[in-house]
Amino acid sequence: MSPNTPSSAHDWRAADFDFHLPPELIAQHPAPERSASRLLDGAGDAPVDRVFRDLPALLREGDLLVFNDTQVVKARLFGRKASGGQLEMLIERVLLPHEASDGTAHEVVAHLRVSKKPLPGGRLHMAGGLQAGGFDAVYLGRWPDERGQLFRLRLLGPAGETPYELMARHGHVPLPPYIDHADDTDDERRYQTVFARVPGAVAAPTAALHFDEAVLAALDARGVQRANVTLHVGAGTFAPMKADRIADHVMHHERYAIPPQTLSALADCRARGGRVVAVGTTTVRTLESWARTGLTQGDTNIFITPGFAFQKVDLMVTNFHLPQSTLMMLVSAFAGYGHIRALYAHAIAQRYRFFSYGDAMLLQRGNRP
Repeated sequence: MSPNTPSSAHDWRAADFDFHLPPELIAQHPAPERSASRLLDGAGDAPVDRVFRDLPALLREGDLLVFNDTQVVKARLFGRKASGGQLEMLIERVLLPHEASDGTAHEVVAHLRVSKKPLPGGRLHMAGGLQAGGFDAVYLGRWPDERGQLFRLRLLGPAGETPYELMARHGHVPLPPYIDHADDTDDERRYQTVFARVPGAVAAPTAALHFDEAVLAALDARGVQRANVTLHVGAGTFAPMKADRIADHVMHHERYAIPPQTLSALADCRARGGRVVAVGTTTVRTLESWARTGLTQGDTNIFITPGFAFQKVDLMVTNFHLPQSTLMMLVSAFAGYGHIRALYAHAIAQRYRFFSYGDAMLLQRGNRP
């Protein structure tokens, strides 16, 4: 990363958020126990090496932890075109009935990896096809997304099975592109939080993967409150930035919702002088989207970069992120660009494990440069 801090948001470049990561530090599998991961305590001026199960002792009675309760779906599917060509489908979102062209809950928006896109109305035979116990997908054309990479399809399964039922039966865990093994039963269990509730994500809210029942019980015993939001994490979270200037980047959209009980919990936390602790960047994006728009549900493409004025979040639990990613920009905005540079340098020197199955850190919102 550049050693110089740009003077304004328009000066920031993607290269300012680059760093060299030894490939062997990219975690390919989770820690044997969720809460046995390491925790880099970066809430103070100097980094402190801890274990994740230490987190409850770092919080106070009256603080509020806000989790993302999205559930990762088995959104990666394999099939073939009518001509025989093989293809891979990654379902980005299941359309709600009012979004679908036929008013049902059987249409999806997906990425397609195929040599040549089918013509509108063409059929794709997934998991062997409808006649062989799988299902068919009717290609309906492009979806108007920010990158032109998504397509609308209608799924046709036996006895009218929903897209979620078809994914559960035929799909694979959509592991991130930097994990080099095929999904297995361990991934089905561990690439999912213990409190996942609302299906719809194609990537896990990875900061929450470290929480287990013992940590949750310790938080309860300390008097730390809990609440949930839902943001269905999309594949765009892994998309590399193509723009040199971050001001030119077009952010992907994700669907979110904040229930009334969480709004009450947030108000109560402020009233008692507690701190709002967001578990993961997706929770940060959800709460700050609501702060900016007043909307408790909808789509967000909020892009948080240095200079952003945070309104809702005081502390954040997060994993270590990809170089030049929008998430690197978010944590730099939250804790300070120079502070994040120092924390990442420490983590690399101390051999922390990076990315989705890696270790975590605790950050405090600050005015650091």
